[in-house]
Amino acid sequence: MMDDMSAHQSVAAALDAADPLSTFADRFSPGPDGVIYLDGNSLGRPPKAVQAAVRDLMEREWPTDLIQGWDRWIDLPTAAGDLLGEAVLGARPGEVLVCDSTSVNLYKLAAAALDAAPAGRRVLITDNDNFPTDRYILEGIAHSAGARFQLIDTDIDEGVDPGVIADAIGDDTALVCLSHVAYRSGALADMRAVTEIVHAAGGLVLWDLCHSAGSVDIDLTGDGVDLAVGCTYKYLNAGPGAPAFLYVRRELQQRLRQPIWGWFSQADQFAMGQEYRPHDGINRFAVGTPSIPGVVAVKAAVELVAEAGIAAIRAKSLQMVAHAHALCEEQLAPLGFRVATPTDPQRRGGHLTLHHERAWQISQAMRKANVIPDYRAPDRIRLGFAPLYNSFSDIDEAVERIATIVRTEAHLSFSAQPSRVT
Repeated sequence: MMDDMSAHQSVAAALDAADPLSTFADRFSPGPDGVIYLDGNSLGRPPKAVQAAVRDLMEREWPTDLIQGWDRWIDLPTAAGDLLGEAVLGARPGEVLVCDSTSVNLYKLAAAALDAAPAGRRVLITDNDNFPTDRYILEGIAHSAGARFQLIDTDIDEGVDPGVIADAIGDDTALVCLSHVAYRSGALADMRAVTEIVHAAGGLVLWDLCHSAGSVDIDLTGDGVDLAVGCTYKYLNAGPGAPAFLYVRRELQQRLRQPIWGWFSQADQFAMGQEYRPHDGINRFAVGTPSIPGVVAVKAAVELVAEAGIAAIRAKSLQMVAHAHALCEEQLAPLGFRVATPTDPQRRGGHLTLHHERAWQISQAMRKANVIPDYRAPDRIRLGFAPLYNSFSDIDEAVERIATIVRTEAHLSFSAQPSRVT
């Protein structure tokens, strides 16, 4: 076992030495000593540039400019959206807006798609393994609009199957809404194949990019995507509760009218007119006053990702998941773990999921051992690798600590009842 560990450590050291992104770890605020943070797929660590940008806004811009700051701030959501679109999403200028939360944005776009659907298309489709808020919102829209909400079966580990999508849709389908990367298993859906299938049936597609933006190379334009939403606090590292983003393909913008007619979506908002007339472009999907500290954080965070390059980030992410998978099969499988992420590298996002019957207790023992993962029911531990600040040596050390926990049964001293936040 010691020889095997030494061999893996040598591999990790070589990978770290050859890593073109290794210097980016110093661009993040340091965490507690000895802690291996593997939860970047839930909340990224703080980049120093983000902290500096928000501090500058709060300590210089706001006190100095006061209300006149809005002459500049008012365009930040579209400026940050264009940067995000170019650097991360494969979108064209004027197609991405930083605003609101993922849930609110998904509601706006799904409701707009249903409202614009031709007569007879009244079905909203998603899968039963999609993130809960997506399912709840779609069901709520269907309930309010007198439409039909349809759930399709998805394998909890393997993710979305394009063939199942093809079998489920028909000439009554208005919208199919799916996650690009499955939140539990990390399975990566075939965006292009699914989008083409839905288009062939005459429907629209809305992709949730929360677990892929900043980790997976995305090509919304090339894949013909209609609509998308996503958050910025995971792999994009913009901070807890940072504003989300929405994407609307340019050719659809005039056709769709979102349901929340806020004054920031009004064509001439400062005319304060009686009649609502939506903006011609992406701003027609805005609502109210944006959180400027949040948008400033998003812009600074995306600038860092753009500097690193999404292709390099994806390449390292694939290496990290593969390295972790090999270690887990060798060291953790004999201890009752099963890798619950697709084995095909091209079907993986940025995190690796481990199944174990005592996953909750092990995840709590991991935190005690200074390895921070997260837990998702049923009985799954997610290890989220952030290429901008995690190293291959982090993975080796984390797997070794997990193995020690289970061998020594240290996890059995923790309650088997999950807490409110997992």
